This record gives sequence, C-alpha cells and structure tokens, in this order.
Amino acid sequence: MTTMSPQSDNQNPSQHHRQGDGNDRGHAVVTIDQEGPLGSAAARLAREFDGTFGQETIDRFLHSSYTELAAGATVPNFLPVLTEKFARQRLSALARVDGLHVTGAPTVLFLCVHNAGRSQMALGFFQHHAGDQAVGWSGGSEPGETISPVAVQVMAERGIDITGEFPKPWTDEVVRAADVVISMGCGDACPVLPGKRYEEWTLPDPAGWTPEGVRPVRDEIERRVLALLTELGVLAGT
Repeated sequence: MTTMSPQSDNQNPSQHHRQGDGNDRGHAVVTIDQEGPLGSAAARLAREFDGTFGQETIDRFLHSSYTELAAGATVPNFLPVLTEKFARQRLSALARVDGLHVTGAPTVLFLCVHNAGRSQMALGFFQHHAGDQAVGWSGGSEPGETISPVAVQVMAERGIDITGEFPKPWTDEVVRAADVVISMGCGDACPVLPGKRYEEWTLPDPAGWTPEGVRPVRDEIERRVLALLTELGVLAGT
C-alpha cells in the first residue's frame, strides 16, 4: 500500500511521530475480508470529495489511516468503518488547510494522551453545544484501544452519546486545520505550530476512576467548553 500525509515546512521535531503517513509503523496488511469494505469506503469518499481530491489522494489517506488504526485495533472487523471515519476527518482537514473548503466556522482540536477520556468528553460537549456552528476534532499522543466506559456512562447521564467516537492519533493536517488546540495532559508530545492558539487545560486523568470520581472532571470540562464557545462567538445550543 502507498501511504502519505502532507508535510509542512514549519513542523517542530516533536511532530514527526504523528504525521499519520504510516512511515513509522510500516504498512498494515489488509485482509481479504477487509478489502471489500475498504474498497467501498474509497468509493464513498471519492464521491464526497469529488472535485476536491483525486482518487490517488483518497486512497493514500485511506490506507495510511488504516495503518495508524490497525496498530492498536482489538476488533479487526470494525477497522474498515473506523478507517473511513478517520480518513474522512483527515481529508476534510486537508481541504480546509488548502483553502478548498472554507466555511468560516471555528475549528477546535482537543488532545490528551489516550484520546479515551478527557478529550472525548470535551469533544462530546463541544459538538452538543456548538452544533453546526463550529467544528470539533480530538486525538491522542498515545491512543488507547477504546473510549473509557466510565466516560461513556457519565456523558450519557448528560444526554450525550460518545460511543460513535474512537481513540485516534492526531495528524499533521488536522493540527494545521485547527484554529484552537486544547491540550489536556499531552505535555511535550502535543504538536506545536507557529500561529496557532493553544490552551492547556490542567485536568486530572480519570483513567480507572469510578463514575463518582469522573463526574466533577466531566462538569469542569463542560464549563471550560462553554467558556471557549463564548470566546469564539458561538452561541451554545442555538
């Protein structure tokens, strides 16, 4: 499989392990059972991005997304579905970076280590309150295998379903497309690009906690998300 990710001349050294081009991980083998679903995914993406990207670019992003996710996949049967979602996000980000899809909606990227708890809860609140007024993404420096079931539970208590998301790495085009990057414990592993707005949200890592322990973290994340939306000029819930 051929893989690639667009490169930037102003990357800092800490970014090279999260370019999403599959070079560091090698090329994941696509099984016979997965070839059909991935082919269908490529066709759907080609239709969605018709006039924006050619088939070669779509195939490269689909295959490199597969390589990134295959490294930590525990249920291979789900890989084609998750790969398509990941590739779609990355292609949408690249279109924004290249000025091919400009909506004016602010874009926020939430990052934590495993992309399984804090960043997923933040993304859930952001999408819930912002609706289609803003774009939200999430990623991790060391993506986990699944979203924390406790995070899923406490978000469901607020009427927000985050089960459709999944841990994923950040990639170069996603970082470059974001207007605001929110870090929650990534430290030096988080990407840094000149000209970006960065915020560090110091929050405890709730991994392994009980729902009782996670709820205060959840509520603090919502408070910060609402404050961020106000700063971005987005009216929550409209």
